[in-house]
Amino acid sequence: MNTIHNAAHAGDLDLNLLPVFDALIRVRNVSRAAEELDMSQSAVSHALKRLRLFFGDQLFLKTGSGMQPTPRALELLEPVLTVMGTVRGELLVREGFDAATARRVFSLCLTDMGELIFLPKLIERLRQAAPGCTLRTLQVPMNQIEDVLERGDADLALGSLHTVPEGLFQQQLFMRSFITIVNRRNRRIGDTISRKQFFEMEHIVVSMSGRLEDAYDSIVDQLAGPRRIYLTTPHFLTVPMIIEQNPELIATVPRELATRFARYNSIKAVETPVDVPPFAIRQHWHPRFQHDAANSWLRKQVKDVFDTHPE
Repeated sequence: MNTIHNAAHAGDLDLNLLPVFDALIRVRNVSRAAEELDMSQSAVSHALKRLRLFFGDQLFLKTGSGMQPTPRALELLEPVLTVMGTVRGELLVREGFDAATARRVFSLCLTDMGELIFLPKLIERLRQAAPGCTLRTLQVPMNQIEDVLERGDADLALGSLHTVPEGLFQQQLFMRSFITIVNRRNRRIGDTISRKQFFEMEHIVVSMSGRLEDAYDSIVDQLAGPRRIYLTTPHFLTVPMIIEQNPELIATVPRELATRFARYNSIKAVETPVDVPPFAIRQHWHPRFQHDAANSWLRKQVKDVFDTHPE
């Protein structure tokens, strides 16, 4: 804070320039910063020029991967964010989000697995906290999620994005582990499955894009080599029914899902014979809505719900 405070007294820093710095260091792009701030690109460029002049540093350098902050900009990051947080949270009188009286639809990017495992917990929370609000879920290809969030067609994307777009903010909710499900009628497999059996058998994998490299359990192939893939599907919930009718097939799925699949008497879970590390489930949102009151409230509800979710 002292860096900005002292500089402001020395040269009368226009505090209206700080939102521009705040936006640029988050989105690393002049046009996207302009859109977020509801300013023209030329106005953002002019503000950046004034910031550079005031601090005697380029602050942001244009590269092939966007506007990259200089060491001086990174030094200013914490005090700028502190000032911005104070202004937004304590000084500005803005219309907030009153969950008790609000009437709106919250939209979430979720897989069918997310709907089964996580949506009931969130519905219970929102029906109590925001009785006038409703929910809508979308299944969106991974390469379109950033655009959907940026347009505001969805408020959040929940799950594990293998390649998170650089333009999205994210927050970890909990860790998830894998387990393998098999048909009880497959007499080759008892309470355990050997590594040899695992790689001899044919597998079902779930991939929203249809590409094997995007499969939810692709880490297995990365760590232990390629499996024999028989079926690739975008749907988790059809997997137990397919295995029920095709005992020669197996699948590796998130452990929470296997617990639900155990309701099928023909399905049982066995530990995956490959040492697969757990991975994070996160919520993702677009920087345009970082300071949106409703979006911020929704993120807090999601985090509170999943803070109680068993790992």
